[in-house]
Amino acid sequence: MARLLVVEDDPFVRSALIRQLTEASHTVRSVGTALEALREVAQVGFDAVVLDLGLPDLDGAQALKMLRGITDVPVVVATARDDEAEIVRLLTDGADDYLVKPFSAAHLTARITAVLRRAGCRTERGGGTAGEPLPERVLEVGGLRVDPLRRHAQLDGQPLELTRREFDLLAYLAARPGVVVPRKELLAEVWHQSYGDDQTIDVHLSWLRRKLGETAARPRYLHTLRGVGVKLEAPGEHPTA
Repeated sequence: MARLLVVEDDPFVRSALIRQLTEASHTVRSVGTALEALREVAQVGFDAVVLDLGLPDLDGAQALKMLRGITDVPVVVATARDDEAEIVRLLTDGADDYLVKPFSAAHLTARITAVLRRAGCRTERGGGTAGEPLPERVLEVGGLRVDPLRRHAQLDGQPLELTRREFDLLAYLAARPGVVVPRKELLAEVWHQSYGDDQTIDVHLSWLRRKLGETAARPRYLHTLRGVGVKLEAPGEHPTA
C-alpha cells in the first residue's frame, strides 16, 4: 500500500483514478490544479504522484519542474501527448515514468508499482544500483563523510540536508573518489534513465555544490570535466584546485 497524490482536473477521470488506485489498496488524495499539488506535496508525505499535464492553472510540465524544486517523490506523468520529444523533455525534467491516455487501470497500477519498487530499492540500499550496491562502509573523502546505509552525510562534522537525488548522486561519486564518472553513467545509475541531457545533471550538481559550500567557478569537491564527466575529490588533490 502506498500514499498517492492524483493531480487531475477532469472530475470524471479523477474519480476513476481514485477508484482504481483505491481498489489496488493504495491511499489516495487528489487535487485539480498545479498549485494545490505543490501545496499538498509540501505539507503531506507521498510515495508517488500521478500528474496530468493539462491543468487549468499551470501546464503539467511546468508543475513537474516546480515539484522537482521541492521534492524527489516519484512522479508518473499521465498525458494525452505522445510526441517523443515532449516525452524526452519530461523524463529529463524529472519524471520517473509516463503513460499516454487512454490507459487501463491495470497498466497504471503496474507502472506505479514499478516506480515504487525502484524508489524503494534506492532507499533501502542507500542509492545503490542494480547489480552494484554501494559499499556498506562509511565513505570518507576529505572532510566529507557519507553513510550509504543510513543515508546520512556530513561535511566537516556538520550534517548535510540533501534530497534523495542529491544524496544518491553524492554517494555514487563518493564511492569512486578521484574517478571521472561519465555523464551517461550518472544518468543510467543515479537517474535510471537511458537518455537525457546535461541539464538534468548540471542542475543537481549546482544544488549539491551550494550545500557543499562551493561553486562551479570555485570547486572544492565536485569537479566537472567538460564533455567527459564528473569526479569527487578531496580539496587540494585536484591539480587545478
